[in-house]
Amino acid sequence: MTCRTSLKLTDERERQLEKASEIVAGGPDDDPPMGVVIDAALAHLVESEKNIRDARDEYDPVTIQELCNTSVIGFQYRTQIKNWWR
Repeated sequence: MTCRTSLKLTDERERQLEKASEIVAGGPDDDPPMGVVIDAALAHLVESEKNIRDARDEYDPVTIQELCNTSVIGFQYRTQIKNWWR
């Protein structure tokens, strides 16, 4: 990963941050800082990947694939977890 000093907020990224903020918020009047929203999203991504790996011992590959595939993490049968983000 390349460290950059600025984060360009495209319209799509702002929409995603707004949706994520609503999820992280403690209520309708809560407006969490962007750093908290980003931290929560990163924690969720890392935990999701671990949960998918852990589920491989308990569930069949098709079930995991149907329930866990997203545009960021995808389960490809029983061989690997792929990052589709880039």
